[in-house]
Amino acid sequence: MADILSFDRNRTPSAGREPEPLWREVLGRSLRAAREERGGRLVDVAERAGISPQYLSEIERGRKEPSSEMIAAVTGALGVDLADLLGGIAHDVRRLRGTRPAVGRRPAGPVLMAA
Repeated sequence: MADILSFDRNRTPSAGREPEPLWREVLGRSLRAAREERGGRLVDVAERAGISPQYLSEIERGRKEPSSEMIAAVTGALGVDLADLLGGIAHDVRRLRGTRPAVGRRPAGPVLMAA
């Protein structure tokens, strides 16, 4: 049987660095901010998106990682352009990460292939 590995977000990161922000947390904060900017109530947005208010709340708090269909439903219910939302999330992740390199990030510049 496979072992279950847990990820402890409260663990002290190596070399005094903070852990990379989780996608679902940044997404949730962005969706909540968009809803609040528009003066939308959680129950109304959830109804328009076709999901339960509890599930939308969990998404906004970063507790659930929604599918692309759920993200599309919520952004549609909010009247938010998905590309703008994703661009804002990318900006927030970079800002939260600071100057630390991303895990698995490729160096800037062209990739040269050997012949």
